[in-house]
Amino acid sequence: MLIWIVLAVVLLPLVVLALAVRPVLARLPRLRRAVAVLQRRATEAQALRESAEALQRRAEEVQRRLDTASGRLAVIKAKRG
Repeated sequence: MLIWIVLAVVLLPLVVLALAVRPVLARLPRLRRAVAVLQRRATEAQALRESAEALQRRAEEVQRRLDTASGRLAVIKAKRG
């Protein structure tokens, strides 16, 4: 009789654990695909971020050139009187 109680105490939690793990294992292929898609999107986002930073640097350079040109234009207008 004691053996049945020990078996029930040991096997019942294992059965419950197996029943709880089964749906997760069934979803693993979908989860792997989702992870792959998310990693691809993260890579694309990183590339976009780098492009945006380069564009920002270019815009700042153009702004500096515009400021320089505006200053030169003001000097030319001042000389003409």
